[in-house]
Amino acid sequence: MNMRGFIQILTRDLKVALRRWSELCNPLIFFLIVASLFPLAISPEASDLKEVGTGVLWISALLSSLLALDGLFRDDAEDGSMEQLVLSPVPLTIIIAAKILAHWLITGLPLVVIAPVIALSYYMPVDALTTLILALILATPTLSVLGAIGAALTVGLRRGGPIVGLLVLPLTGPVLIFGTLATDLAVQGESAAGPLYLLGALLALAVVLGPLATSAAVRVSLE
Repeated sequence: MNMRGFIQILTRDLKVALRRWSELCNPLIFFLIVASLFPLAISPEASDLKEVGTGVLWISALLSSLLALDGLFRDDAEDGSMEQLVLSPVPLTIIIAAKILAHWLITGLPLVVIAPVIALSYYMPVDALTTLILALILATPTLSVLGAIGAALTVGLRRGGPIVGLLVLPLTGPVLIFGTLATDLAVQGESAAGPLYLLGALLALAVVLGPLATSAAVRVSLE
């Protein structure tokens, strides 16, 4: 029952997202625009771009992941679906986990795919791209979990979008630091195992505790 409910919610959210191509493309377009404008504002020199490339990529990925958070639970809350999901026989934590996974597949996975291409425009060594991809695979799901907690806390507010960013951004500091550090170490030809292990630990913590915290926040917001 739990696995069937998980798959049903995941499939439903993916189908709804695919019907809204404009909203689906917004985070990816934002990432491409921000990452593409930095070379115009700084310098086209390879040394300058290589120096700032890691920070630009990670900050762009972080900000773009926040764009789709406001609608994570709001649409379901406005049409009454969220109340039905809360009362369904499937545990709310399972439902929340499915919605978070759908959010990551829609917003996080495209960033993982496109980021290495943008990294090459910043003259990032090809050998460092594997570390960049692995770091993003570990970091972006954690960002989705943190964003889900913020979205759940503000789902009852009329205009909760800006508040979600204020709630989530301070929590994303460790993810941003370790992700940037891992990429920088790979660019310099050093081992990035330490930061990657820390990103993995943060992901494990987010996967275990995130759905529980988000489901509690949803219940509070709907009361």
